[in-house]
Amino acid sequence: MKKKIQTVTGSIGPEDLGRTLSHQHILFGYPGWQNAVGAPFREEEQLEKACRVLNDAKERFGLRTIIDATPGDCGRMPEFLKKVSLRTGVNIIMTSGYYYEGEGAPAYFRFRMVKGNAEREIYNMLYREVTEGVGDTGVRAGVLKVSTGRGAVTEYEDLFLRAAARVSAETGTPIITHTQAGTMGAEQARRLISYGADPKRIAIGHLDNCTDMDEILTIAEHGVYLGFDRMGIQRYTGSPLESRKLAVIFGAAGLGYSDRILLAHDSIITMLGDPWIYSPEDAEDLKDWDWVHVFRNVMPRLIRMGLTEETVERFVADNPQRFLSY
Repeated sequence: MKKKIQTVTGSIGPEDLGRTLSHQHILFGYPGWQNAVGAPFREEEQLEKACRVLNDAKERFGLRTIIDATPGDCGRMPEFLKKVSLRTGVNIIMTSGYYYEGEGAPAYFRFRMVKGNAEREIYNMLYREVTEGVGDTGVRAGVLKVSTGRGAVTEYEDLFLRAAARVSAETGTPIITHTQAGTMGAEQARRLISYGADPKRIAIGHLDNCTDMDEILTIAEHGVYLGFDRMGIQRYTGSPLESRKLAVIFGAAGLGYSDRILLAHDSIITMLGDPWIYSPEDAEDLKDWDWVHVFRNVMPRLIRMGLTEETVERFVADNPQRFLSY
């Protein structure tokens, strides 16, 4: 593996990745967060907060790299991510892409679907962000992200699938995905591959929200990576119990896919906008939704279930290295 990996501070070699969480968010905000008045964004305060979280995971559990999965329409801040990386020494791989139609910001490109050439323009945006940088920041994305809603792929979402597959095929940039409630993963894989993406450069995300082993195996049979990357969330918005998630991971590994499993939390250090108000039930369901649960709890439990330490370590080391540098 000789391919260099693009981070927010420059390119690194595969040997520099170390322990990697494959789907995290330092910042995330639903479109419209900018006008929330109760919690204005204070950069230095948020930098200190982000650095505390990353340094804790680095010092206690050896975290070296994250993929920051915040898309361009949900509060991605390239220069902020670069500052966090420089202060902590944790590699941050930024994504290029938009969120799914139901919760992202589709108005502009839906307009361009009628009054422009949206597919070409989305391709141009993604290509520029991975080859030159986002806007005038010079900070380049190292991963493409595509997203689809529950149970269907809209015409708008398919534009991003087609554009991302093309950019990935031309540049070698890996693709990660958002699946809503763990649905449409097999369809995402099928479409991305049919549009020209290499399956070894695709990681289908949030599969721990899917407890249908037939669906998991159908996805795996496409040759893609399996992102079990919402660990620490139980019941909240319909997420399965952690015991069910662990059973699916254990089953996939036992059926021969241990070399394609990726782990993460999809957790957010700062939710942009006004404070997120939790119910007591939400707080209980999300009590392990942090940046170290995978290392502290998930990996040891998988070992107690019967997987070897070497196999489980592969999920946060060898597999992300292979996915990002193939």
